[in-house]
Parts: sequence; C-alpha cells; structure tokens
Amino acid sequence: MSKAKAGTPHNPQGAERFNEKNAAQTVSRAQPNLEAGIEAIRQVVKTLKPIPGVYRMLDARGDVLYVGKARSLKARVANYTQVNGLTQRILRMISQCRGMEIVTTNSEAEALLLEAQLIKRFRPPFNVLLRDDKSFPFILLRADHDFPRIHKHRGARRAKGNYYGPFASAGSVNTTLNALQKLFLLRSCTDSFFDRRDRPCLLYQIKRCSAPCVGRISEDDYEGLVKQAKDFLAGKSSQVQADLEKQMAKAAEDLDFETAAILRDRLRAATFIQGSQAINASGVGDADVFALASKGGHVGVQAFFIRGGQNWGHRAFFPSHTKEVDEAQVLADVMLQFYEEVPPPSTVLVDRELPEEDLIEAALAELAEKKVAISIPQRGDRRKLLQQAQRNAVEALERRLAETGTKAKVNRELAEFLELSEPPQRIEVYDNSHIQGAKAVGAMVVVSPEGFEKSQYRKFNIKTAQTNDDFAMMREVMERRFTRAMKDDPDREREGVWPDLVLVDGGKGQLSSVMEVLGELGIEDLPVIGIAKGPHHGREGREVFHFPDGREKMLPTNSPVLFYAQRLRDEVHRYVIGAHRAKRSKAITASPLDEIPGIGPARKRALLLHFGTASKVRAAALEDLQRAPGVSDKVAQQIYDFYHASG
Repeated sequence: MSKAKAGTPHNPQGAERFNEKNAAQTVSRAQPNLEAGIEAIRQVVKTLKPIPGVYRMLDARGDVLYVGKARSLKARVANYTQVNGLTQRILRMISQCRGMEIVTTNSEAEALLLEAQLIKRFRPPFNVLLRDDKSFPFILLRADHDFPRIHKHRGARRAKGNYYGPFASAGSVNTTLNALQKLFLLRSCTDSFFDRRDRPCLLYQIKRCSAPCVGRISEDDYEGLVKQAKDFLAGKSSQVQADLEKQMAKAAEDLDFETAAILRDRLRAATFIQGSQAINASGVGDADVFALASKGGHVGVQAFFIRGGQNWGHRAFFPSHTKEVDEAQVLADVMLQFYEEVPPPSTVLVDRELPEEDLIEAALAELAEKKVAISIPQRGDRRKLLQQAQRNAVEALERRLAETGTKAKVNRELAEFLELSEPPQRIEVYDNSHIQGAKAVGAMVVVSPEGFEKSQYRKFNIKTAQTNDDFAMMREVMERRFTRAMKDDPDREREGVWPDLVLVDGGKGQLSSVMEVLGELGIEDLPVIGIAKGPHHGREGREVFHFPDGREKMLPTNSPVLFYAQRLRDEVHRYVIGAHRAKRSKAITASPLDEIPGIGPARKRALLLHFGTASKVRAAALEDLQRAPGVSDKVAQQIYDFYHASG
C-alpha cells in the first residue's frame, strides 16, 4: 500500500483496526450521519481491487467532496472505515459521503496526475485548492506560416509553434514581447491582416517589424531572425548579442550607418530584456522555484519562473482548505495543480522535502515528456534564488494577511451597520440591465472574505417579465435563484448554496419585489438590503441603504464600509452590462435563417449573397432555392417546407 499523504483525508498507514466499542464511542462523538457514511464506503470497498486509481467521494446530491489517489484502491479506501484517530475534518467528510466514483489507472504516477486534474475541475471542499482564476500568458512563435508570427497567447496550446513561458502576468509578457519585436523585427499581426497589406504598417515605421508582408525582407533573412529569436529565448542570449555586435561593427566599417543604427537599437532591446530581470537567474537554465510561508494558520506559496536563465516573473499563491494539512503536502498539492496548466521545466527547486517526491517527479516527467528533477539547493546561485523566493513568500503572505485583516474589519463593520448577527461569509449582489425591456438580463455576483468569487457569478436571461418592468425582472431573478436553492439544499447545510446577505441594486420597489418572492417561498430569515443612490442622484457617496422594515440608513462619505458597498455595486454593474451587451451583439448578428435546421454559416452566407435578404429567401419559390449556389435539392426542399409548412 502506498504511503499515506500527511494531513490528507485518509487514515495513516498502519492504523489499528478499531473494535466495536471504540467505534461506537467515536460515532457517538461525531455527526449522527457518520455511520451512514462509513456504510456507503464499505459497500464500495467490496468491489475494489488492489490496483492504482483515483476515487471521488460524493455527497447525497452527487457533488464531489474529495478526490484522492491510491496505489492500492482497496487498501486506501478501506482506511476510511477505521475512524479511530481521524481528525474532525475527516470525520465530517465521511459523515457527508453517500457514494464514490472510482477510476483505475495504469500506474500511481498516472493516478497522481488525474487526481490533480479532477481537483481543478471539481474544486472539492476537502482538498487543498489552488485559488487562481487567471491563466498564465505565454509568448508563441508560430510555425504554420512562411513568415512566423510572434504574439502573446493564453489558453490551450493547440497552435503549431514554440511556446515560451509561463510569464507571471500580462504586464511582464507585454514588456518582453515589445522588446523582442524591437530586437528581432518579427511580425505580430494576424494572417488575414498580413495578407491584405500593400504597404508597410506603422510597426515597420517605428522599427518593430521587418515588413515581410510587402517583401521588405526575404524569406531566408526572416528565417534567420526567427532562428535568432529561438536561440535568445532558449537561453543563448550572449551568443545572439555577440552576433549583433559583429554585424554592427561590420556595418560601421562599411560606412553603412543606417544599418549600424538599426543594429544598435536591437542591441539596446536585448540589453533591456536582460536588465529588466529583477532576479539574477543566470546559469540556472529552465527552472521553477517554489517556497512556502505560513503564519497564523494561513499559507502562501511563492513561485519564480526561470526560462533560459531569464526571470520571467513571479507569482504568489494562497491555497485554500489547508487547515490540518501538512505544509509539505500543501506545497506538493499546489505544484501538481499548477502543472495541470503549465508544462514543467527540467528543474524544480523547492524549500522542503515533499511527500512521495519520487512519485511527483515521475508524474511531472510524464507531463513534460522529459526528465524532471526536484531538489533543494544547498549552495551557489540556486541557493540564493531559493532564499529570495523564501523572502518573497514571507513578504507576500504578510501583505495578504494585512489586506485580509482590513477586509475582515470592513466586513465586521458592514455587519454591524446592516444589523447582522455576524459578518457575512457569502454576499450575493443582484442587478438587471435592459434597453426599454429588450434583451433583458439579470446578474448575480458573489463575494466571500477572500474577494470576488467569479466562478460563481450567474446571469439570468429574463424570460417571463415583459416590457421595462424592473420590479418584475427582479422578481423573476429571485424566484429562479431561490427556488433552485430550496431544491438543492432545503436544510441549508451545504456551504456556498445559501447567502448570508443579499444586496439588491435599487430602492424600495426592488426590495419589495425581492421580499415578496422570498415570502412566497417561505424564506423569512434571509438578510436583504437595497442600495440606491440618494437625494443627489448622480453624486457618489450619498447611497441610501433600504431595510425590509422601511427604514433607511446612510454612511459618512469617507466610510470604508461605503467604499466597499460601492465596489460591490460597481462589480455587479460591470458584470450585468457586459452580459447585456453580449446578448445584444448576438441578436444584432442573428438571422431568421438561423432557425432553419441544417443551415450552417456557409449555406446561410450563400443564400444571402444569392437572394440579398432573409425575407427574399422566405418568399422564394422552390425552383429558385434549388438554383442557389451550394444548395442541394434536398436542402432547398427543407428550406421551402420550413417556411410553407403551415400553408
């Protein structure tokens, strides 16, 4: 059986089997549903084999509670039935378990990778979670064109070419990309823009492109620039600089001062890229550096990204669900979830020994398709780099705690001002957007003590409310939202289903609509507040807070609580207006032909080009439809029948 992860929800290896008396005592001390959870796990154990795989614990509604991996599924899952010695957190998880899903794998390394992938997908409440909503930017040097393009890239790496990264932020990748364009004069425009040019664009004029689109550089010379760019990004920057210096000296000897000046500017760009490295990473090659800091039960992880001996930025992570989990295990879980999105380098430097380090190395090597070494540097430049990461981890965590302390204070003051029994852990903010009732959309944004929870935002396409009745629209949104909450969690036991506070953008009318809906659903204890602009409608800082009992309260214009409430209102404004604009844009480009089954974009375009308008397509005779280019007799009959079936 594989070694148990320290601090993760399973019994340590070698735990003694409990006797009936001890089991009864443990069950009586825990939740009354613990026996049901243990029994559900026992039923699963009967079907398991001692082979590698991944298991998912599910609650009564089928939601994932925890994802774990095992070298021996049968032995690992059976440990959960031995409740002696388990922490209250694990007992709480077992008491909620009502079923399991099992996936077998070919090896434990494969199971480890699948575990990280499923954790990122399902975000279970009992796993350590890497809280990071943003993907990492890369620089992509395309390889699917005679004149390859260089540009910023996010998301799946499907395009053919060389990817360089990750960069810590959009700012760092933009700065590096601008300097690379000056250094290598590679195009950044799209292929369609490239194909339409008949004269150089502005980037050529400011010496950031060699204008291959209009033949200002040959394909061979451009390929030479591409090779230089690849060498530079692969860590051979000194060789590239030496070549540029020789070319500049040769141009000066030949009295070709214009070329010499261009080469001088390119050398300056190379110097800028290397001089902008705040961290000395020369001689390190390709490596990621991870250091962990903890304080007061909170954990922060600092990561440095080094590629080709160049620092491409650093980012701090603050994982959640880390209580009762060993710090080394937290770091291992963060790394595995991080590398679900980013290809691992050949070297990973860490500040402590990781549990199952050999297994993690094997898993990362499988991802990278090359050998990956995890090590704790003891001397030299790598040790200095790790120490710098450790200092940054401590400083980032201290800043985070200071910000969290301020947020907690504001949250307490908000609870006091709104007369809540305790600070809210989940706030939902609602607003509507429409133009004279058209394309109406409602929106909900969610706020926790950690900040905006963008993955939980929701938009509501208004279906039943008509015209421009804001009150009816708010009624519909609330009815749909809380009817679903009543169905999913009527007893309000699940975290993240019910809010502790509802804020509605609007005054007495909107608030009355909300309270009416909640009353009809039998929800009487949910705090609801309306926020409306005050007597001076356009002036910031005069917002009025409306209470369900008719009272109104205002805050001083310099109150941190007021600024916080304004920020929440502004966020829901931003989200609902964006959703409304997207819906309106989609409607503008929509066509009546979209409703006909089997008519795709190409046929729709051909019909519109042939007939001119959708109304003329509707009025066309069957023979005319059959003569349209790209339309077969069968499709023509289908279109004709669609419009004339009722006649």
